[in-house]
Order: sequence, then C-alpha cells, then structure tokens
Amino acid sequence: MGLEGEIKELYPPKRDLFMKEVYLLIGGNIGDRFYFLGEASRLISQQCGPISRSSAIYETAAWGKEDQPAFLNQVLIIHTVLDPVKLMAVILEIEQQMGRLRKEKNGERNIDIDILYYENELVELPNLTIPHPRIYMRKFALIPLLELNPAKIDPVLHKTIQELHDTCPDSLEVRKYSTDVQNNAR
Repeated sequence: MGLEGEIKELYPPKRDLFMKEVYLLIGGNIGDRFYFLGEASRLISQQCGPISRSSAIYETAAWGKEDQPAFLNQVLIIHTVLDPVKLMAVILEIEQQMGRLRKEKNGERNIDIDILYYENELVELPNLTIPHPRIYMRKFALIPLLELNPAKIDPVLHKTIQELHDTCPDSLEVRKYSTDVQNNAR
C-alpha cells in the first residue's frame, strides 16, 4: 500500500462539510403504517439527504388525542445540505406526496415527519421551531433518540437525551414493533 492508501486509511473521507446532521421523527397511525414509514424513508433519502442511521420502529398509543389507532414511530438521522426552512418545505411536500391530510391537530394521519434536531441550531420562526418544542414530553420520540444517541445534549434544555427520558412525564407505553406481526398480516 502506498502513502496515499495509508493516509486514506488513517483519515477516512468525512461527509461533505456543508452537510448538516438532522434528527427526524417519522410516524403514522392509519393505513399500512409499516409501508408508510418505509416510503417516507425512501423519499427523505431521495429529496432531503442520505439516512446515516435509523432507530428500531416503535409502537405507542396516540399522544394528545388518545381515541385513535396506535402509532408506529422511528427516528432517522440524515445528512442534508438544505437549510432548516427549505428542509421543512421539502418534508411538507413529501407528506403531501404521500397523501397526508391535515384535518385536526393531533388527529389520525398516514405520515407525520418532524424535525427534532438540526445540528445544535436553534430556530424560532412562526411555522418552525427547532429543536422540536415537545421532545422532552414524548417518550415515543425520546426512546428512539435514546437508542441512537443517549449522550446527545438538547441545546435548549441543556440535558442529555438520557436525562430527558429519565424525567419524561409521558406514561404511554412505547414498545418495539415486531416486523413478524407485519409479515404475518400479509
């Protein structure tokens, strides 16, 4: 191996310096929930940026409006060159492409995509707040985050994901979703 090969081995290529690490929460509770998560992941990777890691899929009762079907949720870590406003616009387009209808707050939906974190940036705009303002209240977001990065520090609350989880007031059960259940249903 020549010097160039040795240097590449010691210093592997890094992601593009202009790419930002973003944590997204995807979820839905109507239709083929498992399919919709997969389709959302595919469209996100095509239109927003590559997915570097993803949590397991978790199932939980609906939060905020509990008289509806259970949700499947998953956290994705993507790398994007899109700024937060453009990223949100693309996410809303993806939801629309997938048939998302916004009938009522916290209502049933086939897909929901939230930006949880955009690097460690703070964004406070009329239609966009990053970090997501209710992360600390929602185990369905914290448990998949915990799986991916328990030491990540929330830039607003200055606590780790582990600490946020440990003090979360949410009492809804969050459990890993078995794809065996999905495969047996087909």
